[in-house]
Amino acid sequence: MKLLRIKNIFFILTFVLSCDIFNEQVINDSNFSGDPLGIAYDVRMVYTDSSKIKAILTSPKHIDFTNLSLKYSEFPEGVKVVFYDNFKNENSIVADYGILYNNTSIIDLKGNVVLESHDKSILNTSQLYWDADSDWIFTEGSSSISSV
Repeated sequence: MKLLRIKNIFFILTFVLSCDIFNEQVINDSNFSGDPLGIAYDVRMVYTDSSKIKAILTSPKHIDFTNLSLKYSEFPEGVKVVFYDNFKNENSIVADYGILYNNTSIIDLKGNVVLESHDKSILNTSQLYWDADSDWIFTEGSSSISSV
């Protein structure tokens, strides 16, 4: 798995620029009552496709805002996602905070984000956008990549 796909960079830049506007819309949503649909603790979500496990998300706290027009889930106490590529290699992302936008499968991860690929390459950054459906990631903040 490549950490970044260069051919998608222009698409990703466009997406990220729109994310700033997108995040402001979440904050300024006039339908936002402040009350989530539900709160869960010690969650484990398993994502499958054609009976194959694609990813496993774990978090100490999950706040469900799928009752809003812009449906999202928040993980304010940290999140870990273990995901598998087409060759069943295990990769993981850990962050202090995360938001999953349900309609797009985009996860916005913030704070001490560490992505470790199956070949032990490690990406450290303060924020990372990950689209599990399209198999790409992007960070516009400072980052470092190391490998074993």
